[in-house]
Amino acid sequence: MSDTVEKTKTGAILYDTAILNHISDEQFHARGWRESRPVQGNLRSAGRGQTLFVSDGSNEFVLRHFVRGGLVGRLVRDVYVWTGEERTRPFMEWRLLYKMRALGLPVPQPVAARYRRAGTFYSADLLTLRVPGIEPLSQRLKGREVSPLFWSKLGAGLQRFHQHGICHADLNAYNVQIDAEDELCLLDFDRGSMRAPGAWQAKNLARLHRSLRKIRGLDPAINWNEGFWQQLLDGYFQASRSA
Repeated sequence: MSDTVEKTKTGAILYDTAILNHISDEQFHARGWRESRPVQGNLRSAGRGQTLFVSDGSNEFVLRHFVRGGLVGRLVRDVYVWTGEERTRPFMEWRLLYKMRALGLPVPQPVAARYRRAGTFYSADLLTLRVPGIEPLSQRLKGREVSPLFWSKLGAGLQRFHQHGICHADLNAYNVQIDAEDELCLLDFDRGSMRAPGAWQAKNLARLHRSLRKIRGLDPAINWNEGFWQQLLDGYFQASRSA
């Protein structure tokens, strides 16, 4: 990978020149691509983001505009306080994705990150390569059988991230993605970080547990119960002991 930062009139773009030999502000809008379509969610997974699948005719990408959630998001939808270029949310997520890819972890390949600054505030966007053939865990569980091995593998996959100190800030049944071989891929590392082992690891798992309980309440067709969660934990701790 070869990364470079290109200054713009209102900010800067960090991008991988091995994937794109040129980039501009235009490519952070749907109109800058040959094809574009919104990412459709399920079970309220569309959430607060503004995300598009875009294509140049050869490659498919995911373009995400950073949008706030919660009560703050009702007042300040998509701007953040400026604390320096390398502290912007898209640059930090881009750098973290790159580190995780170098570790062999299953995450999207970062392509470009942009911020646009206006005084003490900025807005942000991130472009990644689309991972083919994945679907949210919430969708994988809808009306379909799953085996104990599925949950054990999922737990072991999550433990790999924790083994490398990767903290996902919002681990849930939508950001946990599953491919055709039932292998794990994690998405959306906004506010993610690398940390020393600690209580955050249990909190990560607890967040996913709450998410699974929630989607089961939203749709009775979701094939999940507490016994499956125990199988996930068994896989997680078995992988932890053998790491």
